[in-house]
Amino acid sequence: MKKVAIFTTPTCVYCKMAKELFQEHGIEYTEYNVAQDAEKRNELIERTGQMGVPVITIDDAIIIGFDEERIRALLGI
Repeated sequence: MKKVAIFTTPTCVYCKMAKELFQEHGIEYTEYNVAQDAEKRNELIERTGQMGVPVITIDDAIIIGFDEERIRALLGI
């Protein structure tokens, strides 16, 4: 099983779309709310140089934004 994580904020529409895609396909994921979790926010900036969300990690791959085609390809859905 692939390790999936998503860095989000509560008001992010694209974050919601990504989480709905995961749920539709039974993909387990870990969510990090970077609006509340300063440690994860700093990790996000360090790893990607980005402050925007969503940022999705699938194993070692980093996806910035809701790139549904790439997400589906990496997850095989």
